Amino acid sequence: MTNTIRAEVITIGDEILFGQIIDTNTAWIGTELTNIGIRTVRKSSVGDQADVILQVLHEAHQRADVIIITGGLGPTKDDITKKTLCTYFGVDMVRNPDALALVTSFFAKRGREMTDLNRAQADLPANAVYIQNDWGTAPGMWFEHEGRVYVSLPGVPFEMKHLMTNRILPKLTTHFQTPIIKHKMIRTVGIGESFLAERIEAWEDALPDHIKLAYLPSFGGVKLRLTATGDNENVLDQELADQVEKVMPLISKHVFGFDNDELEDVVGRLLKEKNLTLGIAESCTGGYVSSQITKVPGSSAYFWGSIVSYSNAVKVASLGVKPETLELFGAVSEETVRQMAEGVRTALGTNVGIATSGIAGPDGGTPDKPVGTIWIACATDTRTVTRLLKLGQYRDQNIQLTSTYLLNMLREEIMN
Repeated sequence: MTNTIRAEVITIGDEILFGQIIDTNTAWIGTELTNIGIRTVRKSSVGDQADVILQVLHEAHQRADVIIITGGLGPTKDDITKKTLCTYFGVDMVRNPDALALVTSFFAKRGREMTDLNRAQADLPANAVYIQNDWGTAPGMWFEHEGRVYVSLPGVPFEMKHLMTNRILPKLTTHFQTPIIKHKMIRTVGIGESFLAERIEAWEDALPDHIKLAYLPSFGGVKLRLTATGDNENVLDQELADQVEKVMPLISKHVFGFDNDELEDVVGRLLKEKNLTLGIAESCTGGYVSSQITKVPGSSAYFWGSIVSYSNAVKVASLGVKPETLELFGAVSEETVRQMAEGVRTALGTNVGIATSGIAGPDGGTPDKPVGTIWIACATDTRTVTRLLKLGQYRDQNIQLTSTYLLNMLREEIMN
């Protein structure tokens, strides 16, 4: 098997550390490097300080074969990446004629005057291999130094992606003999990470050395990521499929999909397959469940509408909840949420109705019904099922978790 090639991604710019922009570059680069068999071992963000950049470069040299740098290549004084790279490599800055020709052409086509700062865009460290940027004036640069490859790219995402896709990734695949890395994601819901790990412990311990397992928890579920490394793509695909087949009997109840499947996508596909329509009644979630359903393109084929019944008056008038039910049991009760699910199904004329009612927080709890007490329900033409959720103190998390649990309840009812 070929050796693993390790990469480190460094983003440069105070604006990232100040939170003024969100760094999307590192995630995209990590994905693209994985696709060509290069494993990203670390990602760093540093400000526009030469001493800090130098320190991070020295550290990256110790642990990575490929160092990808984005940002700090603009024409202004605060963009110091090129000067810092000169210091790091111990070389001078020289004006690259190919880079100058591109910058000159860039401004000429736009009928704009070129300043000395613009011309300085063509100044590169003497040991740099110039990588032409077709979509901007900031150059890409390739360095080979003490057995490592360094790549410096502009921080503007569309420029960086163009350079990576068309210049850097092909060059990396030629420079290195990389292994093949394949991923398989198993998407689970309704089971905690520790319970899941305990259930599949024997299977996990029996995985071959070249297949690794990672647990990726999210709201209401856990993604199991299998990563296989080798030299033959077809063999790796088959090995991953075999491992999925082995683990499924242990966790099939909680598996809703694979790879890029989202719960709302799976629910939508099931509703379409069964030719079912859906109506939603929401109280504590305030429309969040409906927004998840309508994120899916084509959801109008099965989603007919929702009623956000925040007040008891709307529960009675629009959903047919009985006043005596609210008086005897309260809005946050099994009896009320059952009538909400059945009521929205009747009101909208759908095959299925689902509903939420609870105390999302941070206020409104009582000793009997503390914050995080939430009832959910799903009504079909054959039965209505309900479930009590006992969640935490945080409003946003409670709303998101309620949506996840309700959509999973809907998924299970459709399948059954």
